[in-house]
Amino acid sequence: MPISNDIVLRPRFKIEIPRNNQSVLSDFEQAKSTQSDFIVNRIDDQVFIKFPKHKQHFWSPQLHLEINEVDENSSLLYGLFGPNPTVWTLFMFLHFMVAGFFIAFGIWTYTNWTLGNSYTIQLSLMLLMVVIWFVLYFAGRIGKDSSKGEMHKLHDFMTHVLK
Repeated sequence: MPISNDIVLRPRFKIEIPRNNQSVLSDFEQAKSTQSDFIVNRIDDQVFIKFPKHKQHFWSPQLHLEINEVDENSSLLYGLFGPNPTVWTLFMFLHFMVAGFFIAFGIWTYTNWTLGNSYTIQLSLMLLMVVIWFVLYFAGRIGKDSSKGEMHKLHDFMTHVLK
């Protein structure tokens, strides 16, 4: 499972499958009832694979698959690894909040600069936002690195079902 860009927090992949998408989707439906290591949910042409609640931690990944029909004998599988959607939404909210504060402090800094007032506090707050953004980024990287083994288990399960 090579990742072309090492900076990406949510790895993606694409696989061409020489089978009809409905037969692949039915294989995942069967895997749902024949094993208990993973929770498999299917909605239309999408499959979500995740760990049961008792095996999950904050950064536990899940695998989102979209299986599109190319023609009657082949299909294209798009995969996306990511944390729980609630965790991802919180993580992105924090990023946007830091960016918003950075812009607000930048406006405040510029206003004080043009008025000839002291702007060291505002500039310090802008730099603090940059530091917080780096902390959030590295927290995401650490979370991704801590769940690589689980990502491999999800990928192995997917390849086992596809065979």
